[in-house]
Amino acid sequence: MQEKNRGLGLFTLLVYLFLLGPLVIIAFTSFEPGSVLKFPPQGFSLKWYSNILEVSMFVKTFYTSIIVSLIGNLLALLIGMPAAYALSRFEFKGKNLLNAIFISPVLIPGIVLGFTMLKYVIVTYNLPIYAALLIGHTVVMLPFIIRVIASSLSNFDFAIEEAALSLGAGQLKTFFKVVLPNIKSGIIAAVLIAFLESFNNVDISVFMTGPGVSTLPIQMLTYVENHFDPTIAAISVILMIFTALFMFVIERLMGLSYFTKR
Repeated sequence: MQEKNRGLGLFTLLVYLFLLGPLVIIAFTSFEPGSVLKFPPQGFSLKWYSNILEVSMFVKTFYTSIIVSLIGNLLALLIGMPAAYALSRFEFKGKNLLNAIFISPVLIPGIVLGFTMLKYVIVTYNLPIYAALLIGHTVVMLPFIIRVIASSLSNFDFAIEEAALSLGAGQLKTFFKVVLPNIKSGIIAAVLIAFLESFNNVDISVFMTGPGVSTLPIQMLTYVENHFDPTIAAISVILMIFTALFMFVIERLMGLSYFTKR
């Protein structure tokens, strides 16, 4: 039994090294004082962190990514929440087909979906790049919104809703006063997951961006094509810290049980 536990512990350690090793390497290389990305670093310097602000496109594309992710998240939530409610609450003809359509952006390879949207959203309908980018990110976020909220609704007792309706509450009032408060943990989780998926998206964004309009991940790829300094490593470290602090704040304000209680 002890040998089995040791083997399991060693396997767990190897998995953690495999997952965290690249992040540790990136963190160390961001402090390289030289102009070439190296590991292990030959010294210690923070100049590449200050270089991020000197590259104006990083700042501009960061704001673009934030705006697109937030607005796209709102649109996906406005579409996905009623869709998740209908799919969970009612039985109707074509339900499985409709569900498959909503989930298809996750199942279709990103490159295929991105090229398809490029052809029909930008080329055929000649939409502005910002509008096309927003549509693309909304489509990408929609499956995550629907699946997470639908999962939360699966634990909701719809008899409570029927009781509210029988007592004279209207359909909309019942939804906002009874259903919504009971699935708020699922909505918050859906928004967070969808936001991260949109902010880090590459395969859709690479087809939907154009001259003067880009997102931070695409700008990072473009920068790597022409430069091999540790600036990208520095950005990656900042994004990792930002994500960790963001999740820490949520855990401190709400507690992990807020997301796992259902």
